[in-house]
Amino acid sequence: QVRLVESGGGLVQAGGSLTLSCKASGSWFAITPMGWYRQPPGKSRELVARISTGGSANYAASVEGRFTISRDNAKNTMYLQMSSLKPEDTAVYFCNAESNGFWGQGTQVTVSS
Repeated sequence: QVRLVESGGGLVQAGGSLTLSCKASGSWFAITPMGWYRQPPGKSRELVARISTGGSANYAASVEGRFTISRDNAKNTMYLQMSSLKPEDTAVYFCNAESNGFWGQGTQVTVSS
């Protein structure tokens, strides 16, 4: 059973924007904090942003001011709006449900210089 599905990745030039989506399979989505993680080539997975059930957000220093995390509990969906993208943002982006440990399959984001 697929529980989290990411979409919206792609190839973009530096300075451009992308919005990622993470669709959850059920209403359990509303009662769990959620996070976006990324794994650059050859590196470990890292937390990008986290959002509480009430919508409070925290960001990694490297994306603060450029990325915005949000959620729509009515649609069981979380978003990551990414702007002013840099080549170092290139990674596979994953969504995670904290309370049950579910992970999505990941979506590739590639930023060209």
